[in-house]
Amino acid sequence: MRLLRAVTLRDRCVDCGFCKSAIACVGEDRCVGCGACVDACPCEAKRLVEVEVPDEYVAIRVNGEKHHVPRGVTVLKALELLGFKVSKLPGEGDIYAPCRTGGCWSCAVLINGELKPSCITPVEEGMEIITRSSEISKHPPLRLVSGFQGHPVGGVGTPYWLKPRGFAYSYIEVACFAHGCILRCPSCQNWEITYSSRGTPLTPLQAAQVLTEARRIYSVDRLAISGGESTLNMAWLLDFIKSLKALNRDREARFHVDTNAVVLTPSYIDELVEAGMTDIGPDLKGLRLETFMKITGVRDRELASKLLSNEWSTVKYVVDKYWGEVFIGVGIPYNRAFMSMEELHEMGLKLASIEPTIQVCVLDYRPEFRAQNLRRPSFQEMLKVREVLESAGLKRVICQTSRGHIMPPPP
Repeated sequence: MRLLRAVTLRDRCVDCGFCKSAIACVGEDRCVGCGACVDACPCEAKRLVEVEVPDEYVAIRVNGEKHHVPRGVTVLKALELLGFKVSKLPGEGDIYAPCRTGGCWSCAVLINGELKPSCITPVEEGMEIITRSSEISKHPPLRLVSGFQGHPVGGVGTPYWLKPRGFAYSYIEVACFAHGCILRCPSCQNWEITYSSRGTPLTPLQAAQVLTEARRIYSVDRLAISGGESTLNMAWLLDFIKSLKALNRDREARFHVDTNAVVLTPSYIDELVEAGMTDIGPDLKGLRLETFMKITGVRDRELASKLLSNEWSTVKYVVDKYWGEVFIGVGIPYNRAFMSMEELHEMGLKLASIEPTIQVCVLDYRPEFRAQNLRRPSFQEMLKVREVLESAGLKRVICQTSRGHIMPPPP
């Protein structure tokens, strides 16, 4: 039979070691074709290829029923071969597997009584696998979260008047970073966390306790989660926000979710607000589908269209229902390599039609991850960006630049 296996393109590999140090891999000689190393390699030195392998099978039990599946595949692939529908978006299949690199644990199933991410776990002889949500929900949700630290500038959902001006430096919030992302942005600004699958997964309470302790150390009132993508594992995030709120009962505490917003829905947003979210920072990665696909690396047009629609719908829904209750700041990644001033102006017009005083923070995307050929926008170019958005009717435009943030006067 033929199965997928990862191979290294030696002419591209620079021996950076990321695929060995950060990815929970059993090794190329025992590869199960999960593809995590392919998505994570900054040099694109990994490929999945079909190879001929011996017809070997292992016996497993899924929800009590015995099955035989090919040896040398992931649990997720084995379940897919058994007829389980695997989806990129929540609610569209039997198993929701958005990141498929072992970070978000949305695809976790019970394996021999323990939660494990099905997307990177090799199937083995004798495994007892439970996929029923009624059984899985009896266990605290898990995901990889790291980077608990003070943050001097916050995120796009941090009110601009709290951000330092010029090169002033002080901490304004504490943040942690969730691993895993549904997108494959060539210019990912946080790829080393996004694609890392090593480490000890945390329960929501454990993560909330660590972030609360960081708040005490840095003497701030804002607690944020970013990524990767923080919203992929809904059960985990809701419990995390609830735990943060329970541990930080003072009125000054603010709970900030930084997100690309591509899997958010009105009901999910409502649950986040009910859980205690006070601030949200959704990204808008373009207005045109082609731009979104170029920025995000999503190649499936139908999927990309849904994700882009979710971003814009999130902004409108939060403004329409929670304006004045939940602070919202919108992020726009900018580089002329993937976005024109014309499209930027159109985005400004659309945002101004939703709410002209909404905070909009433009991020000057720099060379990162696989987009080493990008040229960071100059300070003068970012001044032009601000001018274009303000001419569209936006009143609160912040631009990240090589000289610090350009911001309106404090309110």
